[in-house]
Amino acid sequence: MGPSGCGKTTLLRILAGFEYPSSGSVFIDNLDVTDITPNLRPTNMVFQNYAIFPHINVKRNIEFGLRKEKLSKDELDKRVQDALKMVQLEGYEDRYSNQLSGGQRQRIALARALVKQPKVLLLDEPLGALDKKLREEMQLELRNLQRSIGITFIFVTHDQEEAMTMSDRVAVMNKGKILQISPPRDLYDNPKNLFVGDFIGQINFLDTQIVKIEGNNAKVLINKLGEHEIMTSNNNLSQNESIVCAIRPETIIISKTNEKNSDICIKGSIVNTSFYGNMTYVYVKIEGLSKPIMVSTSDVLEGLSHNSDCYLNINLKDIRIIQKN
Repeated sequence: MGPSGCGKTTLLRILAGFEYPSSGSVFIDNLDVTDITPNLRPTNMVFQNYAIFPHINVKRNIEFGLRKEKLSKDELDKRVQDALKMVQLEGYEDRYSNQLSGGQRQRIALARALVKQPKVLLLDEPLGALDKKLREEMQLELRNLQRSIGITFIFVTHDQEEAMTMSDRVAVMNKGKILQISPPRDLYDNPKNLFVGDFIGQINFLDTQIVKIEGNNAKVLINKLGEHEIMTSNNNLSQNESIVCAIRPETIIISKTNEKNSDICIKGSIVNTSFYGNMTYVYVKIEGLSKPIMVSTSDVLEGLSHNSDCYLNINLKDIRIIQKN
């Protein structure tokens, strides 16, 4: 995943063989396929627009890629039926694309890609044209399908929720480079740089200076939050280095009074709130900070409203150290 224009689709096309890499090689299952043409690679690709042929029925759409494999009619029919069963569309063989819903066309495109039994299925934002509810249903279906057939899915998206929901691992790209590859939870909790931290979810960044390094502990001076000792696995930190401390909004507890049950408690004033159904985002101005601190909560904010004074409670275990470069 990554922002528009970062190279996601280009990378997918390199894996498929439609583009040639300017450097490096492409290996699939320990086989160098860099110089192998797309039709001979063990890959298949599903596009956002599905590319279902409107003039032929579902059965002929699915078997299209098998035509050159010289299969018997029985084997051809069996492969098509197996593919339809995978996507739960048995009995749709004689329908045409204009008789299918968006979700059904999506599944036909998947069946056509899977019928050739690729080792790697490449998906280029295949759910982008669907409405939110159908997209969420298809995310679950794709995840279950991948688990049942056991082949590698490489899925391009710019949708954070989609990437975090569906993936075993997420690669974050920017300007043609992969910045971090991690399981979704680790990517969210431990971003390796400022771009990844800012791109994945909401986050607060606070300017910080390292005072002292002792093993896995760093004594840091956080702007307006004071001096604290934070655990870190980063071995490249140095004394007096200017860094950033990152805090996710949902780890901050907002209260009307000073509860004194957290490592850090700081007074502020509410400057804005945004309601998102199951979540409310609260923006709190701290004296001396140029940007408000964002807090997300599912609790009812009794006694707290615009311009109300409040307290933010932060625990050190929820703070992450990120280097600036």
